[in-house]
Amino acid sequence: MSSDYRSFDDLPLTLRVEELMPILGIGRNTAYELVRSGKIRGIRVGKQIRIPKDEVQRFLRRESP
Repeated sequence: MSSDYRSFDDLPLTLRVEELMPILGIGRNTAYELVRSGKIRGIRVGKQIRIPKDEVQRFLRRESP
């Protein structure tokens, strides 16, 4: 799976934390903290955390000044 997304439409339906990191320009610890704190809603699938792409857009709109 490529991380060279050119638009929101190119994103998969759900993202792994590792895919979220370059999109937001953040590190692993920060990405997990955003999910842990509830600022970005994650869905647990087994032991993995998946982030719906709509949740990324909601987070960016909410965090924008």
